[in-house]
Amino acid sequence: MKVLIVNGSPHLSGCTDRALREVETTLQANGIEIERVNVGNKDIRGCIGCNFCREHGRCVFNDLVNETAPKLAEADGMIVGTPVYYAGANGQVLSFLDRLFYSTSGVIDKTMKVGAAVVSSRRAGSTGAFDEINKYFTISSMPIVASTYWNEVHGFTAADVEDDLEGLQTMRNLGTNLAFMLKAIDGMKEKDGGIPKQERGMFTNFHTEG
Repeated sequence: MKVLIVNGSPHLSGCTDRALREVETTLQANGIEIERVNVGNKDIRGCIGCNFCREHGRCVFNDLVNETAPKLAEADGMIVGTPVYYAGANGQVLSFLDRLFYSTSGVIDKTMKVGAAVVSSRRAGSTGAFDEINKYFTISSMPIVASTYWNEVHGFTAADVEDDLEGLQTMRNLGTNLAFMLKAIDGMKEKDGGIPKQERGMFTNFHTEG
């Protein structure tokens, strides 16, 4: 089993990275393979609503989003880490997720791929960013993994995070819970012959002609 880990921080060895590494270590100790994608230090533009992906199955902007799509397809779970900027997630990771989830919505079935958000902040605003990331999972039939506190660490530098003992504990518990959920879902796949079938086809649209 594999988990795709997305680091949305431009600081590749910063606070967000330190939190993610704690989760990664726990996942690996539980026999889970990981793959890391760094987003925050890349030039990622936002979705322009052109719907090129609807016809071609990939985003019109051929960058890290299209490179990541196959990795998401083969992953059993996804963790997205972000720093907190103005009580929200980093704009680059949001643009990345907008395009990744939208361009693969008819291509990659994300049902029962588990998801988790990890956030880092100096002091406040973390729960707002936490909610932003989780919304991508809830619209995609992806179960969200919980821990013993919100999945967050605090600090201005990675060295500060070392002193956030509860935050690091939360990351380890997140990794343990995520590994358990992956194995539980995998067991149900073998027992019942697949993931739950999702109804499709209904699209509420209040626009009327004439």
